[in-house]
Amino acid sequence: MIHSRSFKGAAALLVAASLSLLTACGAASESGSNNAGQGNSQVATGGERFSTADEETAKLGSDAQPGQFPRTVKHANGTTEIKAKPQRVVVLDTGELDDVLALGITPVGMVTTEGANPVPSYLADKVKDVKSVGTIQEINVEAVAELKPDLIVGSQLRADKLYAQLNEVAPTVFSIRPGFPWKENFLLVADALGEETKATEQLNEYADAVKELKDGVQGNPTISLVRFLPEKLRLYGNLSLIGVILKDAGLARPEKQNIDELAAEISPENISEAEGDIIFYSSYGSPDATGETTVTNGAGWKSLSAVKNGKAYAVNDDVWFLGLGPIGAKQIVADLKSKLIG
Repeated sequence: MIHSRSFKGAAALLVAASLSLLTACGAASESGSNNAGQGNSQVATGGERFSTADEETAKLGSDAQPGQFPRTVKHANGTTEIKAKPQRVVVLDTGELDDVLALGITPVGMVTTEGANPVPSYLADKVKDVKSVGTIQEINVEAVAELKPDLIVGSQLRADKLYAQLNEVAPTVFSIRPGFPWKENFLLVADALGEETKATEQLNEYADAVKELKDGVQGNPTISLVRFLPEKLRLYGNLSLIGVILKDAGLARPEKQNIDELAAEISPENISEAEGDIIFYSSYGSPDATGETTVTNGAGWKSLSAVKNGKAYAVNDDVWFLGLGPIGAKQIVADLKSKLIG
């Protein structure tokens, strides 16, 4: 796969290097187990050291030179002309919130979540004065319009039905889906903002951190990912943010989780299927409400080898499952280092 996003413009300024293909990796949005468009391409153009996980999303972007406006951005819902560098941005998902903050931009508007924290806790101190425009599930278009944005970023999977209305308010750029194409989505947001160079730097930093993790892990432990949600218990697969990170780091997965899907759902009675050498787990909401407390106090959980060996670690759900951007991804890598290397 040729990496053909906004970096086509950057490549004109840099010496082109060869591209090499790697195996597919990924992880899909929290709204479904979409497994289309996998394909992991290691980018080596102009000094980029990171891989991409979704061929379909990687084709999006523009041919503009870095920082050049006006530019026309190809995205999930068509093409959008952006006449000048955006100054007032509204974000419609947690991934886009992470993305713009990683680029040094504070949005004027954002959506909130229905998790334990309306805003992911690791980003909350950066957006104290940012106006809410509804929730991810219920976007308030009028509230968006009141902020007079000059760019709106979100995803087709989340807000496709509102695209036409939003695009009347301001130029709107949608990714295909949140989740496993988090790197490609970051590049698309950066393209719309004219911040391609910063995005490359951020993803190179991530790639370097992943390499340190990969080089430092001893043996070949299997990593199990368990997430408790109201009325659901999920074992996360390759088509998830975390699945991509683990794939990038060369970390093995239990057979039931080594799947090109977002996740496999199991019942609490079958918690034995969460077995792995190391378990990372979290709750989307209160542990009492999601069933985590009941399960982790039960005999089935306590019989898991990772639990018996002290290798089951509770993690921040906001970071591991809601971050969906480079700030969150780098924090996950740091968490993995602290538990797997010390």
